[in-house]
Amino acid sequence: MAIFEWSDRFSVKVREIDEQHEELVGMINRLHEAMVANKGRELQQEIVNEMVAYTNFHFATEEKYMRSFGFAGYFEHKREHEQFAAEAAELKARVDRGGLVLTLEVMTLLKEWLQNHILGTDMQYSHLFNANGLV
Repeated sequence: MAIFEWSDRFSVKVREIDEQHEELVGMINRLHEAMVANKGRELQQEIVNEMVAYTNFHFATEEKYMRSFGFAGYFEHKREHEQFAAEAAELKARVDRGGLVLTLEVMTLLKEWLQNHILGTDMQYSHLFNANGLV
């Protein structure tokens, strides 16, 4: 059972970014499924590593467009990205050391951060990106 269901309400109306968001949602769901099924640290570690790398790739995509289009909220948005990236790197380090067993609390935090970030912060650039030809 998925912990995070993707729906159109999460769409920022930019296909490339929506696809990246959906990929992140899928990773959270795979991580949750691995945790619930007690699949072991190796699989959890693999998914966390993949998620951290993909998150950095995704943030770079958004920030590239924000800079290109002169998004007024760029620095605040980038600061949110940096804060999450630091937390994700800490999570990765803890998983890599074998010092963390993923819990429902960790999964809920990942899900809620992504939901809140998309619905709050990311929606702020949607109109500007569309106005500049990204659909």
